[in-house]
Amino acid sequence: MGEVEPGPAGPLEPSEPPEAPASRRPGGIRVLKRTMKRNGSRHCLNRRSRFGSRERDWLREDVKRGCVYLYGADTATATAASVSAAASSSSDLHLVLCTVDTPASEICAGEGRERLYLQLHGDLVRRLEPTERPLQIVYDYLSRLGFDDPVRIQEEAANPDLGCMLRFYGEKPCQMDHLDRILLSGIYNVRKGKTQLHKWAERLVVLCGTCLIVSSVKDCQTGKMHILPLVGGKVEEVKRRQYCLAFSSAGAQAQTYHVSFETLAEYQRWQRQSSKVVSQRISTVDLSCHSLEEVPEHLFYSQDITYLNLRHNFMQLERPGGLDTFYKFSQLKGLNLSHNKLGSFPVLLCEISTLTELNLSCNGFHDLPSQIGNLLNLQTLCLDGNFLTTLPEELGNLQQLSSLGISFNNFSQIPKVYEKLTMLDKVVMAGNQLEVLNLEVLNCMSHVKHVDLRMNHLKTMVENLEGNKYITHMDLRDNQLTDLDLSSLCNLEQLHCERNQLRELTLSGFSLRTLFANSNRLAAVNVYPVPSLLTSLELSRNLLECVPDWACEAKKIEILDVSYNLLTEIPMRILSSLSLRKLMVGHNHVQNLPALVEHIPLEVLDIQHNLLTRLPDTLFSKALNLRYLNASANSLESLPSACTGEESLSALQLLYLTNNLLTDQCVPVLVGHPHLRILHLANNQLQTFPASKLNKLEQLEELNLSGNRLKTIPTTIANCKRLHTLVAHSNHISIFPEILQLPQIQFVDLSCNDLTEILIPEALPATLQDLDLTGNTNLVLEHKTLDTFSHITTLKIDQKPLPTTDSTVTSTFWSHGLAEMAGQRNKLCISALAVDNFAEGVGAVYGMFDGDRNEELPRLLQCTMADVLLEEVQQSTNDTVFMAHTFLVSHRKLGMAGQKLGSSALLCYIRPDTADTTSSFSLTVANVGTCQAVLCRSGKPLPLSKVFSLEQDPEEAQRVKDQKAIITEDNKVNGVTCCTRLLGCTYLYPWILPKPHISSTPLTIQDELLILGNKALWEHLSYTEAVNAVCHVQDPLAAAKKLCTLAQSYGCQDNVGAMVVYLNVGEEGCTCEMNGLTLPGPVGFASTAVIKDPPKPTTPSSSSGIASEFSSEMSTSEVSSEVGSTASDEHNTVGLDAGLLSRPERRCSLHPTPTSGVFQRQPSCATFSSNQSDNGLDSDDDQPVEGVMTNGSKVEVEVDIHCCRGRQLEHSPTLRENSPTLCLEERARGLVFGIRRQNSVNSGILLPVSKDKTELQKSPSTSCLYGKKLSNGSIVPLEDSLNLIEVATEAPRKKTGYFAAPAQLEPEDQFVVPRDLEEEVKEQMKHHQESRPEPDSSEEGRTELAEEFDTAL
Repeated sequence: MGEVEPGPAGPLEPSEPPEAPASRRPGGIRVLKRTMKRNGSRHCLNRRSRFGSRERDWLREDVKRGCVYLYGADTATATAASVSAAASSSSDLHLVLCTVDTPASEICAGEGRERLYLQLHGDLVRRLEPTERPLQIVYDYLSRLGFDDPVRIQEEAANPDLGCMLRFYGEKPCQMDHLDRILLSGIYNVRKGKTQLHKWAERLVVLCGTCLIVSSVKDCQTGKMHILPLVGGKVEEVKRRQYCLAFSSAGAQAQTYHVSFETLAEYQRWQRQSSKVVSQRISTVDLSCHSLEEVPEHLFYSQDITYLNLRHNFMQLERPGGLDTFYKFSQLKGLNLSHNKLGSFPVLLCEISTLTELNLSCNGFHDLPSQIGNLLNLQTLCLDGNFLTTLPEELGNLQQLSSLGISFNNFSQIPKVYEKLTMLDKVVMAGNQLEVLNLEVLNCMSHVKHVDLRMNHLKTMVENLEGNKYITHMDLRDNQLTDLDLSSLCNLEQLHCERNQLRELTLSGFSLRTLFANSNRLAAVNVYPVPSLLTSLELSRNLLECVPDWACEAKKIEILDVSYNLLTEIPMRILSSLSLRKLMVGHNHVQNLPALVEHIPLEVLDIQHNLLTRLPDTLFSKALNLRYLNASANSLESLPSACTGEESLSALQLLYLTNNLLTDQCVPVLVGHPHLRILHLANNQLQTFPASKLNKLEQLEELNLSGNRLKTIPTTIANCKRLHTLVAHSNHISIFPEILQLPQIQFVDLSCNDLTEILIPEALPATLQDLDLTGNTNLVLEHKTLDTFSHITTLKIDQKPLPTTDSTVTSTFWSHGLAEMAGQRNKLCISALAVDNFAEGVGAVYGMFDGDRNEELPRLLQCTMADVLLEEVQQSTNDTVFMAHTFLVSHRKLGMAGQKLGSSALLCYIRPDTADTTSSFSLTVANVGTCQAVLCRSGKPLPLSKVFSLEQDPEEAQRVKDQKAIITEDNKVNGVTCCTRLLGCTYLYPWILPKPHISSTPLTIQDELLILGNKALWEHLSYTEAVNAVCHVQDPLAAAKKLCTLAQSYGCQDNVGAMVVYLNVGEEGCTCEMNGLTLPGPVGFASTAVIKDPPKPTTPSSSSGIASEFSSEMSTSEVSSEVGSTASDEHNTVGLDAGLLSRPERRCSLHPTPTSGVFQRQPSCATFSSNQSDNGLDSDDDQPVEGVMTNGSKVEVEVDIHCCRGRQLEHSPTLRENSPTLCLEERARGLVFGIRRQNSVNSGILLPVSKDKTELQKSPSTSCLYGKKLSNGSIVPLEDSLNLIEVATEAPRKKTGYFAAPAQLEPEDQFVVPRDLEEEVKEQMKHHQESRPEPDSSEEGRTELAEEFDTAL
């Protein structure tokens, strides 16, 4: 356990010391010293770091008590491979018991340290002040993350995994990766000094950047090293010793190191490289992100430094190399001190008269000194992200100042000092507190041309009667303006006013070139005179009923976006414009397009989501430059011809016609577009696709024919040599198309069809990456076929349906389908979680995780989040509490992977509703980021999530602004992400938080389905359209596929994921009564019910539950182990002497059996691809597992990523292998066992079932150490698979609820008890029967019914 060294008795002392008394420390704190082994990849402690029961008891006495983990300096060191190989040392980890009032000085005294250091998110390290309180820092950090309960905060603070976010050091760690690039390194004999007084010693020598670093091999990772600056120094040959160089620094106090090399090649390499460094005359020094409090002393000897970058440090004032000494840099012109938390402006910086550029953003300044007026040469001054409210008048002396940044401060008006700064042409004041737009103030600044006032609080404006002839660009995005009249700005060229509340906009058109007014409430836009120079006009997401007349008369307009309005027609003058290149009129009410008479230069036309029944007959013959046409979601029944003569002149390359009424008659028209590369005809009424027509589309690269009535794909598709994507799901295709001959084919989706077999060539194209065959219920793949598909990265096939068991009873209430498409990025960064039987089969969990640009975090969350939820549910019954803790703990478990990467997360938990007796189940939804869930209730969408983005959540945007984050012009926090809440991205704390939005709603019979989708899905589909699109689709997999297909056809080019969960949770869905057996239900539930027919599943639930697959090289246990275990270590063994268990009543999810509340890990239906064995066979299986490659290639099937449920039996013989069935003793005998089958595994596992007591099982991250790894990625503890008792009983002769037992058992179906255990088994059964209480009258009456056996085939 370790040694505890208590201090003197005091308020910090427990009533009894946690450990044996040891030497006292003078600080009044307790220190637990341990030598811990760490996970090298995650910097996390193993379980031996847990403190004992006495320490826990001491902590429980007061929530203000806690512990601080004190790390050694080596844990943050990252050196080169040669360095780490040469010196690998481990230091002790100290566990310090203290309170929130314990200062750092007291801990230092108790530890014998001079100071403590704090590191956040594995990044910068700062020195703690003696008065700072480490434990209070931890508690405040956890509180800001989202933890509210003081007891839970105390528990989380004691978790060593927190070190990935917040860590304390007794010595300042040296992070070599923050230094410049290492040029050369090695271990050589070194002698210090020019004389021979010092002896030669073996040292580690590193030539890093412009310095020579010398340290002992033993202490190279502890920060004890000598740094010799070489710039301006000397590198000389030592003639008295072979292969020896003398390195000397510059300056009056120059130092010299002699380094002896072993070979001539090393000697020459070091001499050549160091000579280049010595001859340098550096002008720019970059020391950003080095956790510096002062600059190295040797920099002051260099007279050539003109630019010094010290961004993201902790620079101090009064230190030998502090800010007060910077006046020594006589040639310094540029200085960057942003993000140093200075608090006050360093006045002595005003004495550096040579400065031309000064960056002091994000330092917490509240005011500026008047001495800043002494920097007469200053040209650029950046003060963003502070708390400034005014600027001193002396700033007006800086007549050369051409750039002044004061964004994200607290200004309530434009400072008057701008009037004196005549060289400034921009007023950049984004993110301040201006409420009034005063144009008269701007009139006094004739030199200002650009005004940036985005993200203020502008509500009104003061009109300018005189007019302003100087302002040319104005940015008013993300304010609260309702009416805007800028007609007095006669020279205005560009205006941004998106995301206001504008109802009317008035502008001058004399100089107007671009106008962006999206996402307002505009019903009228007035521009006078006609803007003859206008080239781009964007008015989408407004309330316009017609295109403004002045826009029709603009002669140079090239881009017009009026989508998401109320337009009913498109003026002829717009469509026939001779300058228009791009026209976006989607999501309106347009019924007809005007006929074209003259040729037009139009290249892009988007008319989706209108009421069109036909397109102009001359569209393709007059718009010869048209390359992109999207006419999806209309009512088109035919297409115009593209040929006016023998040869077509069409240049059309991208054609989207999804979700129309097109029939086979439109296919011949497509031949007139020989340059087609992408063709989407999904969700139409196609029955055939003529082979002769497809043969002529030789340039085709992507073809989407899903959701039609096709029975075959023409064989002439083999002539489309450039085809790389074929999507034809949800048809009636029975013959596998001849696409495996195509040389560039990459993605094939033939799911939800009627395929029965696949005829494949001997060799497949090497480019094939993804083949989806799920939903073909009659398809049987032979082992030879699976071997042929061995090189495919992702193969999706159906899992063989398992016999009916208790676990499948709950599928009556919900079934799910999942679809994910990578888009043009060709990298899927989405993962999904689907657990149909959660928490002992009485609930379900569904999740969606979107990593945007990274795929690692979504997969980690997919593996761990269900486990975390299951743990949290056992600790709290409050849905808000356990859901919030699930997200916060998952955030912590991301470890180092979550420091720089982030992911949106959505989690939906269905559970029995104990609070509302009128409802069977309740749905709790929690989310961060942009993933959303929508519930279909009575055919109407009911959003359950909240989008945490700067553009859609003003409250979150204000929170981020108040914490002085820099929001870039593309609306991203520090230029990284538009989301304000994510799991991960801990380095952006406190701007990005993991605290989720949580909502709960009781499920009723009116609730039909639940849709989960990522950002890309909801950007292109409205809630109503998504619900209407899938409410009549019977198969949830086909429904999810349809949503993704619609999103792609509507213009989505990014990763898109959709999960559809069909709900059937009415009381008529009860399955407690089967074959005449009636089970009493709990209060509020009926005891008898009729099963409602569920939606007809085209595929089994398992096949539709496919989630994101893992890489073939990474197993489940490997991924889970990296982020830490989510279960307890305890795995208590229980033998038969503990008492045999009575058979629990079989209940449905509406009427669950009451549980004891003890945590128990459950199998998850989350699915992924895995490569667990070389031949696809379990070590004990005789036959290959269904749906798994026999050569170990990655196959996507539904598997269990968790451990089996059950208890360990110590004194029981091994269950005989290959025994698929089990004969049970009659219930009167009192011995009942349940069989739980691992998904995709052909061997059952015998486990005792108890409704009173359950035991905690190993997590995937730990059970692999002593468990049996199955070929599908599941892990079964060896104790459960080997120490099982074999019971000899008679086969039941009566008809059961699932099957009629055979009159005579097959030999392999029998279980035999060895002779040496027969007496023991009989004695145990007799003892259990005698100990049973007398049944009441109701139970006696119930035993007369036909006996039921809850047994799986």
